[in-house]
Amino acid sequence: MEKKLVHVPEPTLRRLPIYYHYLKSVLATGREAISCTHIGNDLNLDPPQIRKDLAYTGIRGLPKVGYQIEALLNSLETFFGWNRIDEAFLAGVGNIGKALLKYDGFQRYGFKIVAAFDNDPAMIGQSFCDVKVLHIDKLPNLCSRMKIRIGVIATPDSVAQRVADQMIEGGIKGIWNFAPASIKAPEGIIVQNENLAAGLAVLSKKLQLLMQSGKFRQEVVK
Repeated sequence: MEKKLVHVPEPTLRRLPIYYHYLKSVLATGREAISCTHIGNDLNLDPPQIRKDLAYTGIRGLPKVGYQIEALLNSLETFFGWNRIDEAFLAGVGNIGKALLKYDGFQRYGFKIVAAFDNDPAMIGQSFCDVKVLHIDKLPNLCSRMKIRIGVIATPDSVAQRVADQMIEGGIKGIWNFAPASIKAPEGIIVQNENLAAGLAVLSKKLQLLMQSGKFRQEVVK
């Protein structure tokens, strides 16, 4: 019998890693069990929402006990697939691309960039953090041969769509897009956009509003 797919709301998907990091730090203190009330108090979140979020991983807490922290961490790792490694290709070895290659925390989340691609002759053939840079035109064929499912785009916006098309041609099903461009993809292809400029714009505007409200000045004076 085919397992029924359960839709998980995106806000829940964004909160679950927050719980994971928090639980790792609590486990390091020697604590073995925890309740949603305790998590909610520390993270300033609603305990019933936390309980509902965690239920998507398939785990249930015990009355008056809560959750065994190690079991809860294992449940989160299995839910996200962090206990297996998904290999990925990176396109674009500029400042953002190099920063992604240097970040050594991805493997804790089951993610590893195994090859990088660019069209700059000065980059091709070099290795960054033990990842070799190949010509972008080799991406589709190599992707198909290695059965890569995830592609990361860190190119200029002018070539982002063409790179996405090459990834899709090679069989990639999920694209993590850091380029400031809107990627068009057929149905069945997931595109996760990380618009750094938009995030900075939101932060700048919120800071501006805070300063205009006078609260910023009060906090500085204190």
